Amino acid sequence: LLGFYKGIFPPVLAETPKRAVKFFTFEQYKKLLEYASFPPGLAFAVAGLGSGLTEAVVVNPFEVVKVTLQTNQNAFAEQPSSFVQARQIIKTHGLGFQGLNKGLTATLGRHGVFNMVYFGFYFNVKNILPVNKDPNLEFLRKFGIGLVSGTIASIINIPFDVAKSRIQGPQPVPGEIKYRTCFKTMATVYKEEGFLALYKGLLPKIMRLGPGGAVMLLVYEYVYTWLQNTV
Repeated sequence: LLGFYKGIFPPVLAETPKRAVKFFTFEQYKKLLEYASFPPGLAFAVAGLGSGLTEAVVVNPFEVVKVTLQTNQNAFAEQPSSFVQARQIIKTHGLGFQGLNKGLTATLGRHGVFNMVYFGFYFNVKNILPVNKDPNLEFLRKFGIGLVSGTIASIINIPFDVAKSRIQGPQPVPGEIKYRTCFKTMATVYKEEGFLALYKGLLPKIMRLGPGGAVMLLVYEYVYTWLQNTV
């Protein structure tokens, strides 16, 4: 049973700073773009792209450790801890693109594209649809828009996710690097396995980031409003 929880510590460790970076940098990029007189609708998407790229740089080392632990076929009790695994990666491959930052370009694409669609769709659609005076209906309106935002963003960015998993995971032939760069990996997967292979794992991703994305946006909005009114 514990095998299902391999690699759980790196995402737990990274989740709080990851979300903090996502929303903090989104606000900073948005203010910068507003100062530069960007159209509001476009500013949401571009600020989302910037926040995603920044988030990817922070989270990628944790992703490398997580994937390495998850693909370790030893029993849960026999696998190294997250810190030991990170030290082993650094000792063997260093901090570069074959070490703790392996798959960085794919992670940049995954987070950049996701946040661009996620924030861009949510705030643009939310500003178009009329506000409900009933607090419960307003909550459902925002939740529904957030749910669709997370779902669409997941559908658009999953090829980058597939490429990231192939690059950071074990290679088909030990000692040979088949999956090296993001777009070359996508092309290889498409050529050898077909177009739909770029969408492997889409359903569980939507099940996680559809409602999860809606909850994140609602918490962000309500906490942000509360802080503005009280601080």
